[in-house]
Amino acid sequence: MTKQKLYAHSGWKSCTFEGAEMSTLRLGLQTTFREKLEWLEEAETLSLRLQAGRERAVRPSRSPGERRT
Repeated sequence: MTKQKLYAHSGWKSCTFEGAEMSTLRLGLQTTFREKLEWLEEAETLSLRLQAGRERAVRPSRSPGERRT
């Protein structure tokens, strides 16, 4: 592949800030309202799971013989 063909590849348009922004806007226009809601619900679930994982990691560890309450 020549340098000219490589630089003419359509994928390079998304590699700049402006190109990435336009790509995101196009995706938003092609996505239905329901798909956007589903994406937001999945993002919320992920956020809650990450928060729970962080909280678990911060809790002090128990000794091997200590029971849960």
